[in-house]
Amino acid sequence: MSPRRIGVLGGMGPEATVLLMQRLIAAVPAADDADHVPLIVDQNPQVPSRIRHLIEGTGEDPAPVLAAMARRLEAAGAEALAMPCNTAHHYAPAIRAATRLPLIDMVGLSVARARELAGDGGRVGLLASPAVARIGLFDRAFAEAGLAAVLPGDPDALLATIREIKAGGPTPAAADRLRAASAGLRDAGATVQMIACTEFSLIAAAAAPGTSVIDTLDVLVDGIVAFARGREAPAGRPEGTAQRGA
Repeated sequence: MSPRRIGVLGGMGPEATVLLMQRLIAAVPAADDADHVPLIVDQNPQVPSRIRHLIEGTGEDPAPVLAAMARRLEAAGAEALAMPCNTAHHYAPAIRAATRLPLIDMVGLSVARARELAGDGGRVGLLASPAVARIGLFDRAFAEAGLAAVLPGDPDALLATIREIKAGGPTPAAADRLRAASAGLRDAGATVQMIACTEFSLIAAAAAPGTSVIDTLDVLVDGIVAFARGREAPAGRPEGTAQRGA
């Protein structure tokens, strides 16, 4: 059976979308081109800024643009949707309302994996945009999983790091700041940590020693492979996740 086709809502940011595709290729044991997962990618860097909309309160709402992308991907033949941007999952209800396609839930899948590693009542460090904490993106999933989120002490430094990566790519200075944030979470008792920003996925290897790191981009890759191969795991709080070593 041929793998099912996935539609990718991309461009948030562009490098993260390319990284998703690279990791997806690496995750599939293929003897031929035809063994790989077929993708339809809407690489749209013009999606309105999630930071400006959610943190600064001045930007255009991304939801209508994301909904339109979802409809285009459905019309083009996608059988499920994936979105390599954690913060943009805030707009998942608008995406789901715009199309009949399932949205592979990077948030739910990642929390399920964190529960496996941290156990009931475990503390999980969240390396993410400050917007994620402000909107409580992971709050419900963490509560249902019996987990406690631990946030970095300097969210402004993380926001500056995200902007630096968007402007100049994964610089050594950005990696140093992520390492410092990771070390602070570790010292606060959160040795299980979640890379919950796809800009940070570009520098995930910078996580501090002594941590077990879950990169949500890798989790999304695993969910895409599962769906494409007919193992349903796209929506809600599905099973089937992957860990990226620290």
